[in-house]
Amino acid sequence: MKTNSNSYTIIYSVVLVVVVAFLLAFVFQALKPTQDINVQLDHQKQILFALNQDREMTNEEAQKLWGELIIADDVIDASGKVIEKGEQGGVKAGFKLNSADAKAGKLALFRCKVDGKDKYVIPVYGNGLWGPINGFVALNEDKATIFGVYFNHESETAGLGAEIKDSKPWQDKFKGKNIFDAQKQNIIFAVTKKVDDPKTQVDAVTGATLTSNGVTEMFQSDKGGLAPYTKFLTSK
Repeated sequence: MKTNSNSYTIIYSVVLVVVVAFLLAFVFQALKPTQDINVQLDHQKQILFALNQDREMTNEEAQKLWGELIIADDVIDASGKVIEKGEQGGVKAGFKLNSADAKAGKLALFRCKVDGKDKYVIPVYGNGLWGPINGFVALNEDKATIFGVYFNHESETAGLGAEIKDSKPWQDKFKGKNIFDAQKQNIIFAVTKKVDDPKTQVDAVTGATLTSNGVTEMFQSDKGGLAPYTKFLTSK
């Protein structure tokens, strides 16, 4: 075949594309187990961060703490009933759920024990300026006050909206805040530019109003927020 012909160019290009596609698929499949492990570890660390554990922990330390602190990764419904029971250090029940599951009414609940005291970690989801935001809220054994939080994002602006993830001092402001109204019927906790009630509000991130509103959404929304957990949180 003539190397300067159109047919040679087309065949050569097709063969090259097929070979490259095959190699990429092979590499992806070969690396997928490692990628899955890294994703799981990152997920576990975020929950541990919400429980105020050291953010400089190694992967080995994270796995050890996970087995010690996470009593169960249950799945509950809006009535507070357990519909799938988790296990100690579990990653097979509530751990596997995502935002779509939360919006469909399957709610992940991490039952934890820190320094001998019960804690509850709840995954939350919202919307920032440029895309989805998410996080974990750890509540004390009273199910009403915040023990710790960790927030994450996909594409918020560095130095502005990204501060919900990058600023530990800002996340620390959530500790001890109450999420409920006085009657403990509605979740009213909010991130706001003007704090009128220090017990249930936190200062918004400067210059990131929409992202801060997204954090409020993660507490108050019926779709992906804390609100669907109200019956569980108000039960004895």
